[in-house]
Amino acid sequence: MNSSSPSEAKSAARPAWLAGLRKRALRLVILGLVLTIFYSWAVPRFHPREGPAGFAYGVLHGAIMPMALPALATGQDVVIYAEQNTGRTYKLGYTIGINLCGLVVFGTAFWTPSRKEEKTAQ
Repeated sequence: MNSSSPSEAKSAARPAWLAGLRKRALRLVILGLVLTIFYSWAVPRFHPREGPAGFAYGVLHGAIMPMALPALATGQDVVIYAEQNTGRTYKLGYTIGINLCGLVVFGTAFWTPSRKEEKTAQ
């Protein structure tokens, strides 16, 4: 006679990758919620109230623009750039901001510390 309970049999039947997938999905949902909350907080503070947005605002808007994805995916109509801007200088700053954000996010995601070769004592 088998001494294991039905719940143990169910958990043993589930593949280990499924549990890992659930954890990753939960982390992704939580990260999306945090980014949506931060973006909703940041947008009113980081858009100029008067006059066109220039280079510095372009860098800032470009850096926070990727955080708009969760809000856009959930149906919110959020601002991702300043409609009143200085033209080329704003767009240049926006492009730099997006690239800096990508460098930080993907750079830290894929960065691995280099291993120094151990010197053997002779």
